[in-house]
Amino acid sequence: MNAVVISVAVMLLLALLRVHVVIALFIGALVGGLMAGMGLEGTMLAFESGLGDGAKIALSYALLGAFAMAVAASGLPKALADALIRKLDADSEEASQKVVTLTTYLVIGGILAMSIMSQNLIPVHIAFIPLLIPPLLTIFNRLNIDRRLVACVLTFGLVTTYMLLPVGFGKIFLEDILLSNIERAGLDTSGINIVQVMAIPALGMVLGLLVAVFISYRKPREYEERPLAGGTIVQPTPTRYSLIMSIIAIVATFAIQLIVQFTGSEADGLLLGSLVGLGIFLLSGVVEWNKADDVFTSGMRMMALIGFVMISAQGFAAVINESNQVEPLVAVVQEFFGDNKAMAALAMLVVGLIVTMGIGSSFSTLPIIAAIYVPLCLSLDFSMAATVALIGAAGALGDAGSPASDSTLGPTAGLAADGQHDHMRDTVIPTFIHYNIPLTASGWVAAMIL
Repeated sequence: MNAVVISVAVMLLLALLRVHVVIALFIGALVGGLMAGMGLEGTMLAFESGLGDGAKIALSYALLGAFAMAVAASGLPKALADALIRKLDADSEEASQKVVTLTTYLVIGGILAMSIMSQNLIPVHIAFIPLLIPPLLTIFNRLNIDRRLVACVLTFGLVTTYMLLPVGFGKIFLEDILLSNIERAGLDTSGINIVQVMAIPALGMVLGLLVAVFISYRKPREYEERPLAGGTIVQPTPTRYSLIMSIIAIVATFAIQLIVQFTGSEADGLLLGSLVGLGIFLLSGVVEWNKADDVFTSGMRMMALIGFVMISAQGFAAVINESNQVEPLVAVVQEFFGDNKAMAALAMLVVGLIVTMGIGSSFSTLPIIAAIYVPLCLSLDFSMAATVALIGAAGALGDAGSPASDSTLGPTAGLAADGQHDHMRDTVIPTFIHYNIPLTASGWVAAMIL
């Protein structure tokens, strides 16, 4: 058995058995390192060396959580929620069901649009989730929206957008990483239409979203009204001044991230933007100095889980890289299936799924598998388009449905703000079923027909 397969299997099994994801990642990495012959010391050193890579993003999300709680303390979320509730209450009982249905789809559509735009138009990735989702939990409860549906909608926008559209994060994934690594491995991709090539795999994601919206989670689901897990923040009656300053702080936070990204700076735009937003709240007096500590601490507590998981995932990824077990895994696949293109394509997709499920990042998986997959695809006589689609789909597989992916951790951080949304049962498993299965099928179809 390959050490990568075993380590990922152990991590997933422990997570499904309700062992904390951080502990599951650590034990999975430990088992994988030992199985790869790295020894206890070598495994620990590799794991520890990777931890630092996740520290910056963890601090960024902690500060973003503090910023989100400051927004809540300004009264802006309360104003938005009250407006929607008044809209629902204003309608007659006879028309209420139609209004509820219409409002539900409008809310879901708005969340989907924001999730898509977070990858390109306003490239903040998951940074919008702790700002947008916790204030809407009251509305979700009122409309009896199944939060597993919201998790699937968020993950769809986060993943499908970057694997299809070469703008923002999609440009990084498709051009800077996917095509660049394929060319580095010896295959000329000049003249290829990346949108057309990746459209077939993306259709699998669309199918999964439609199933989640109209079949799996269509029925109402009831939740209790609870305070945010970060603590009960008293939301004052918003004033015109506090609302204006909140909007200015939000725009400034996102604007800083855009400026950092488009200027090519290596600075962390999320970290810098969060600090600017917090500064605006403090200097404007919207968050009073004597209450700032409670507000910020509550917000950081709300985002603590995602931070620790991201740090642990980087340690897990470092062990996977140091084990040098991905290439032998692909070699076994090639030897087992020989010249059978159909079975080899399916096996390569499954290997990509396994690697990304463990590492938690499609962006980190592509450089690992591209160098191995290109010569394998050439030996099996796959076309250039089929090779690009196969490697792209194999890299994207596992981002949805991985316990350590920010595409699942982000939705959980928002939806679990009141403690009624479980990461594994309500985000990881639903997104795995609705996206990895159809993406595997559509990725295979693309490899066969292109």
